Order: sequence, then C-alpha cells, then structure tokens
Amino acid sequence: MEQWPEVDIYTDGACRGNPGPGGYGVVLKYKGHTRELSGGFRRTTNNRMELLAVIKGLEALNRPCRVNLYTDSRYIVDAMNGGWVQKWRRNNWRRADGKAAKNPDLWQRILELAAKHRIKWIWVKGHADNEYNNHCDRLAVQASLGESLPEDEAYQE
Repeated sequence: MEQWPEVDIYTDGACRGNPGPGGYGVVLKYKGHTRELSGGFRRTTNNRMELLAVIKGLEALNRPCRVNLYTDSRYIVDAMNGGWVQKWRRNNWRRADGKAAKNPDLWQRILELAAKHRIKWIWVKGHADNEYNNHCDRLAVQASLGESLPEDEAYQE
C-alpha cells in the first residue's frame, strides 16, 4: 500500500455579529510548505464559517492524505469524533431530540470530503498559544472585513 502523505490543516471561522459578516481562514502545512486560504460572506454565522474553513482545507488536497485537522471548534471536533454528524445524516438531518440539525449542507460536504482521507480531528484552544490557529483567526477576521462580500446563499436564519 502506498504511503499517504501527511498534511496538517489548521482552520478557523469568524463572524462580526452572529449572524453578520463572516470569514474563514485555513493554513495547510506539508513537508515545509505552507498554503493559506481565506474568504468571507456578507451575512452568515460563526459555525458556518468554522465548517466552511474545514471544507476549503480538505478541498485543497489533490489526493488522499492522512490529515491532522486542528480547529478551535468543539462543535466540529465533538460532532466528528463522537459520530454525531453520521447520526444526524442517518436521521434525515435530525438531532436526537428531533430538532433539525443546523448546517446540513456543509456537514454533508464535510462527510463527502472526509471519506477520501484519514482524518484526525484535533481541538485546540482558541486565542491561545497555537500560532497557526491564531493566524487562521487573523485570516478569517480580515476576510470578514471585505467590502464586496458575496451572499452565503445556503444560509437561512
């Protein structure tokens, strides 16, 4: 079996108001190389930007990889490591309490992308001492400040 490359992906989302203008930031690290991604939307939520950061990071990979995915979002780490998102999908995007799961459009994309890779979901404390998480936060905030941000067309209040 061919050795899958190992990539570190750091992600963060930001939102000025919730909902409000938002952005995502991503740092990918592979064999001494670093790539940054960011973008924003006119009206969205912080959780949507956290999820979109993961999506953009995984979409940037051009082949199956072993991924160490770092995020300060417990929402993402707990949903992935705890199997919650797979249960939501099996229950037609309903949580255990019967309420609709939020952001099913983005969770579906994450599940499709995650199926191509071997991902370790790692929580890091936000706004602390993780250099790359802090950098992702700066990228996300900067992206949220853009002047002509597009609509997050799938976002519904």
